[in-house]
Amino acid sequence: MSTIAPDPRNSFAPGLFAGRTALVTGGGRGIGEATAIGFAQLGANVIIASRTEAELADTSARIEALGVQCLAVTTNIRDISSVEALRDAALERFGAVDFLINNAGGQFLSHPFKISDNGWRSVVDLNLNGTWNVTSRFMRPMMQRGSGAIVNIVHIYIFDRGAPMFVHSGAARAGVVNMTRSLAPYLEQRGVTINALAPGGTVSAAAAANYGKTEDEFRALSGRVRAQEPEDIAASILFLCSPAARMINGTTLVVDAAATQHRWPDFNTEELFDEVMEEFGGPIPR
Repeated sequence: MSTIAPDPRNSFAPGLFAGRTALVTGGGRGIGEATAIGFAQLGANVIIASRTEAELADTSARIEALGVQCLAVTTNIRDISSVEALRDAALERFGAVDFLINNAGGQFLSHPFKISDNGWRSVVDLNLNGTWNVTSRFMRPMMQRGSGAIVNIVHIYIFDRGAPMFVHSGAARAGVVNMTRSLAPYLEQRGVTINALAPGGTVSAAAAANYGKTEDEFRALSGRVRAQEPEDIAASILFLCSPAARMINGTTLVVDAAATQHRWPDFNTEELFDEVMEEFGGPIPR
């Protein structure tokens, strides 16, 4: 973590999650990696899933160095058979999963008129259907045991201002929020919580690459004294899995350092709009 502030994951009592098991999808980098490490620091055994085997290997080694067990499973959350193989491997190794963090997902910046049918379906399939695939396979064992916590990672572009810079992801993630709220009353009957967490722009190699920037350049884009780091988001995820949050169910926690209130991306420059409008007979007269 590059900020001078103390690691917020250190706010929790040592051993808080000892004897528990956490599964983090997209656990090889960024927010997922920071969350997986956070669980391990607090005593949990950790399962990390990702499509990128090399990222899993590095994160797994860091987790095991903390003295807990780690199971790394190469997984494509869009593929039902892959998700069910992940579930079977997790339950065989640890017997139960106490915490499920649906962090895997992604999108690409695009003017809405430039998104292809395939691009739309791919992003919706990954972020909405993929989250459902994992949730539906793990919520049943949690309900049978009578305990558990699920956290679905979305983003702040799901609310009334929309997601003009990536409408496909905004639609998919808003669907995840509705799914979260819809499932909560059912899971509550069996002692399981399910919440969504909406980060603002968080520094990571993947996020920076979306803008053609390095991590330090992306950090500077925030224009703030405090840039959001993966560890900041991880701490909020750990909170939602802690006993302190046991009565929080079916909500969306916004973790954006007030970005929604005071900053919004410049998503539609006149130059780009004119370029796109050419197919409709040229720029609109001003």
